[in-house]
Amino acid sequence: MDRTLDVRTPESIAFSYELAGIGSRFLAVAIDLLLQIGILIALLWGFALVAPHGQGRITFVHNVVVGLTIFVVFVIFFGYFIVFETMWNGQTPGKRALGLRVVRDGGYPIDGSASLVRNLIRVGEMMFGFYAISAISALVSPENKRLGDIAAGTIVVREAKMQSPASMLREIREEPVYAATAYASGEERALVKRFLERRDSLDPRRRAELAHQIAERIRPRLPTEMQRLGDEALLERL
Repeated sequence: MDRTLDVRTPESIAFSYELAGIGSRFLAVAIDLLLQIGILIALLWGFALVAPHGQGRITFVHNVVVGLTIFVVFVIFFGYFIVFETMWNGQTPGKRALGLRVVRDGGYPIDGSASLVRNLIRVGEMMFGFYAISAISALVSPENKRLGDIAAGTIVVREAKMQSPASMLREIREEPVYAATAYASGEERALVKRFLERRDSLDPRRRAELAHQIAERIRPRLPTEMQRLGDEALLERL
């Protein structure tokens, strides 16, 4: 079941997240698991090719290959999530395919320590009932949190689709025409209005990027005192 979460930052900026439901999260895990198995099969096949094939004779190389195999299995099934979540800003291939992302409580990007904690707990969740405990935890949690999320202080959310200024301009051409002012054209005023109406549904990072793009387009024409304003404050004044 999908739920929403309202967050207010220390800067008093309020926004909402759509929390990922259990179904979409487990489908993302299934995609990641298939990828992990595929990677593991390919690597084991490679190790089998280089392993010695003596008549029952155990060699040093054979021991090294066995040790590497055990290490690789551990890395694939444990390190996979940590590496992708850290490098892809809270996403794995499965989450990216379904438009999901892990963030810290409060909407901040996940860091390596939070990913490490939530995925250490994942090992236990997999071993005991293959995520059955995770499903129960997510069902009773108001924020759809599994045990790993509770321990790490993270949530899994759906990504808000962000439009570029160009695509927003294409849409507003069919809306009522705004009169130009001394500082902004009619299209630019409509663009600002659309952003201000939709900003609460955007991911904070993407919201800041879009506000900056629009503000920088208009800022050079503004009086000096307005040019000093932050991006969103400037757009609100317009």
